Amino acid sequence: MIAIGLMSGTSLDGIDAALLRLEPHGDGYAFEVLAFVTQPFEPPLLERLRATLPPCDGSAARIAELHRDLGIAFAQAARAVAGAMQVDYVAMHGLTIYHDGARHVTMQIGDPFVVREALATTVCFDFRSADCAVGGHGAPLVPYVDAMLFASASEDRVAVNIGGIANLTALPRGSTPYDVLAFDTGPGNMLLDAFVLERTDGALALDADGAFASLGRCDERALAAMLADPYFAAEPPKTTGRERFGEHFLRMHRALLGPLSLEDGCATLTELTAATLGDAIADLGLRAPRIVVGGGGVRNLALMQRLQARLPHCAIEPTDAMGVPSDAREAIAFAILGFETLRERAANVPRVTGAARAVTLGGIAPYGLARLVMEVAKSCR
Repeated sequence: MIAIGLMSGTSLDGIDAALLRLEPHGDGYAFEVLAFVTQPFEPPLLERLRATLPPCDGSAARIAELHRDLGIAFAQAARAVAGAMQVDYVAMHGLTIYHDGARHVTMQIGDPFVVREALATTVCFDFRSADCAVGGHGAPLVPYVDAMLFASASEDRVAVNIGGIANLTALPRGSTPYDVLAFDTGPGNMLLDAFVLERTDGALALDADGAFASLGRCDERALAAMLADPYFAAEPPKTTGRERFGEHFLRMHRALLGPLSLEDGCATLTELTAATLGDAIADLGLRAPRIVVGGGGVRNLALMQRLQARLPHCAIEPTDAMGVPSDAREAIAFAILGFETLRERAANVPRVTGAARAVTLGGIAPYGLARLVMEVAKSCR
């Protein structure tokens, strides 16, 4: 089965598209990454997104227009990664325009029917809503796949993703997809990116490789003030996003962050991510777990060093070491979740999301669906 997974997260760095050869294998999947691209957002579209995402208020018309235009952008990314290859299906997460997990409210935009028509193939989409409909937070959803890809019978592991938001999946030895624990730990790159964008008047959008943070010193007063946010002490299930840790979070702490240099501010915000991730991992009670990290945060050397300093007894490595390209991890995960949708198998984890029961996730924009479902059924025998 040839599939494309499409993912765009809270970091707003573009659309990740992974082309996979994917087949069921035992309780999990065997896969080969055939191609991977990250397509940056065109500047006008990125500007419109930033003007609409929380804490901004977008009109219904603006969101509807973004839904269409993001569909076009997702289709372009899918065509770019597919090349001349015929694709059996696409699974797209879309872009989260609003999410309040505690109230079971979520919305992802990016028109799947535009993608369907562009590639002449079935598209699976809207993976969060089904979990919300049965009382769940609608996130995180990747832990179901993390257990397939990273769990071990012989050692405890923790799968971490550091995008705009950071999250973890605890994988005690012998974990199955239905008994893992996972949650968002707090900001990943989001606050750091916003700080750099503001301090450089838009000239830079991130602290590349953690270069600024490496030259700065963490301000302990500012760090303590940010760590006092109630989210960090809350018990799972919990999810978060731009609604809580967007640019307004920086404004809330402007009195302490404002006087800091660019380097010291980056060091302080980098320490916030390392501290909240490190504390969350330490609180899991696992025995010196191996930590596998995906997402853009892997390239932030200062962040990786600070995380290692907080977890000195843990081996920390990118997911690449286990055959899963760190940049493509979430796109791969949604391609697998799309296969689960097509075979009508539950793919949420109620222990993670707080849902009342396990349910099949995702909607389907069908294109030759009867043939595809027959192929899926044959491959699952």
